[in-house]
Amino acid sequence: MSFNANTETQELSTVSSAAGLASSADLSPLQAVIFDWAGTLVDFGSLAPTQIFVEAFASFGITITLAQARGPMGLSKWDHIHQLLQDESIAAQWQAAFGRTPDTEDVDAIYARFMPMQIAKVGEFSAPIAGAVQTLQWLRANGLKVGSCSGYPREVLKQLLPQAEAAGLKPDYVVAGDELEAGGRPGPYMALANVLALGIGDVRACVKVDDTVPGIEEGLRAGMWTVGLSLSGNEVGYSVQEFAKASKEEVDARVVVAEAKLKKAGAHYVVRSVADLPAILAQIAAEMRAGKNPF
Repeated sequence: MSFNANTETQELSTVSSAAGLASSADLSPLQAVIFDWAGTLVDFGSLAPTQIFVEAFASFGITITLAQARGPMGLSKWDHIHQLLQDESIAAQWQAAFGRTPDTEDVDAIYARFMPMQIAKVGEFSAPIAGAVQTLQWLRANGLKVGSCSGYPREVLKQLLPQAEAAGLKPDYVVAGDELEAGGRPGPYMALANVLALGIGDVRACVKVDDTVPGIEEGLRAGMWTVGLSLSGNEVGYSVQEFAKASKEEVDARVVVAEAKLKKAGAHYVVRSVADLPAILAQIAAEMRAGKNPF
């Protein structure tokens, strides 16, 4: 039995649109939701960075798999490349090709090759995930601020953000993975930069939404509620075309693995996509009014 992606997209969009048109929800005392980008708001399957890592390493004669490329997803891209070079099989290839173990200068070299490739390609993966536009509209209609952060460098976001905005996605604040001296994920710095920029009075009144383990860890370290996204993101990793051809059984099996990984990382909740977020936020708000905090 085929699990049709177009049908699923329509269903997710319908759910989110219904939430956005519903009477206002009581989301107090929540103040803001902070989103990741690829695999969360745009780029179903988080494909843009993954394939470019494969191509960037290939330009040095090093073969990495898509699964390997996905492994450190959520880190800043320099850190992502550095982490890949720690992989035993990748380091062995580097040793065989260049007669030495990889060092930080090699990370710089791959990063320099990666960046123009990513800048050139990211616009092809800027389409909003079904329900994302409606969810942001719903948040604002209910008084919440919308922040965002990304493992992408600012030069890549300069290409992505105008196209996302044209499609209806414009958070109140965006911080890039290379902009903070303190560093990126899994540290709390980008999430906390949103707190400062948005004027949030209590980190516990924020929800971090992400499809990667480092992104969940970022929110936890910042003292926030965290919601992991399984189906739309890096951990499941379907393209829209692959999703359209997959059986429901295969999809469900991948989602179960992704959910377990995100929950193990500490996510308070895991849902399939951003379209499922309104109901979860209402639940978090109710728990907070009952005296519960993220920690």
